[in-house]
Amino acid sequence: MLSLLLPRTRAFASRRLLSSLAGAGGGSGGGAPRAGSVYAFGDNSHGAVGQPPPASDAYVPTPVPSLPPSVSAVAAGHYHSLAVSADGEVWSWGRNDEGQLGRGLHSPRNTWSNTEQVRGLENVQVRAVSASGVVSAAIGSDGSLWVWGRSKRGQLGLGKDIVEAAVPSRVEALASYDVAKVSFGWGHAMALTKDGKLFGWGYSENGRLGEMVQSTRAPSAEEYMGKTVDKYSSSMMEAVEKMVEDKIRSEDNMPIIWEPSLIHEASHHEVSDVSCGLDHSLIIFSDGVLLSGGDNTYGQLGRKPGLSKLLPVHMSYKPFSVSASVGHSLALCHTSTEGTSGVETGILSWGWNCSSQLGRPGQDDVPTLVNCLSEEKLVSVSAGRVHSVALTSKGEVWTWGSGRNGRLGLGSSIDEAEPCLVDTLEGVQVLQVAAAMDHNLLLVAE
Repeated sequence: MLSLLLPRTRAFASRRLLSSLAGAGGGSGGGAPRAGSVYAFGDNSHGAVGQPPPASDAYVPTPVPSLPPSVSAVAAGHYHSLAVSADGEVWSWGRNDEGQLGRGLHSPRNTWSNTEQVRGLENVQVRAVSASGVVSAAIGSDGSLWVWGRSKRGQLGLGKDIVEAAVPSRVEALASYDVAKVSFGWGHAMALTKDGKLFGWGYSENGRLGEMVQSTRAPSAEEYMGKTVDKYSSSMMEAVEKMVEDKIRSEDNMPIIWEPSLIHEASHHEVSDVSCGLDHSLIIFSDGVLLSGGDNTYGQLGRKPGLSKLLPVHMSYKPFSVSASVGHSLALCHTSTEGTSGVETGILSWGWNCSSQLGRPGQDDVPTLVNCLSEEKLVSVSAGRVHSVALTSKGEVWTWGSGRNGRLGLGSSIDEAEPCLVDTLEGVQVLQVAAAMDHNLLLVAE
């Protein structure tokens, strides 16, 4: 049972780094799927933690009430949450402004935290779920992909100018494929099939979907003028005004891929994992090559500012799993060297580090190991807005970065520069972790 009543102190027994982890674990490891119950912590302002009003944020992992007794998978959207029951049903709670809960657009806000079954999937045996800020998705046992919510950026993938799905609708463009995973950014999405093909759709600006369409990056004021001018001159002010006008007009002519299309850069490779951040994308090939593309404001592409299209990232280790967020990126990698026994794993982090969400010092735009977890056997990692969460093979959860709203689950709002063990979970085994913008979900073994 979880110890949820003890406040966390700063006497960091939870900082201990265990030198060896043996035995099978939860998370994304092999073997038959396991079921459990759902816990959540972090920001509850939209009801995503599942605590009814007037409940505030959850600073330690807290049971989500009124779910089926056995849950097989969870997914954290930006401000809402999804769970799959062992019977293949989908349940949702949290923000519903765009209908992403699958219960219609007009449910009262004071009911958002209520866990309810998604309508319209009664004849679908669901095996996995995923979510963005405005759209939710389910993958059926037959590999079918179903989406619901509302997005003017084409994130539904249902066809030209379809921006709303009040009930789950099948993505017919992928009907002949067995979808294994789907990942959402704020406006774009990618789906990975079981045979390693990768499809993308939605908002395609800055190369986040590769070279499907040409980038529509707005030129700078200097480019408008065709010369270098003083930034306070009247001509520069006119150029800035024109840029603003063009930006407003661009909202009516956004570069959108309305239906899933093959990612050109991955068409001749077998893809093993994919993750869409807010405005960037990460793709891993089966040989360990990592591609990144999209916005690089914070170095989240793992390279110096420059071309935003999908390009290989120089890595010291071969990654096998990725997680992209608002401005930072995480990857699980094999760190075993030749001649060592066993399979050693580590976390590479890069990008935005305003709240220590990289879990390490050093250069932000270069993928670098999080040394504090170098002795842990890791099975999954998940990036939030400005925090990060990792799961070990022993079923232990480690968090770091911003502690605001309790998103680290450590009992306080204090930021943590290094990974800390969530010690209120002692005695239980966590099977899956999922980080959203500001809240987290855990699947805990029964």
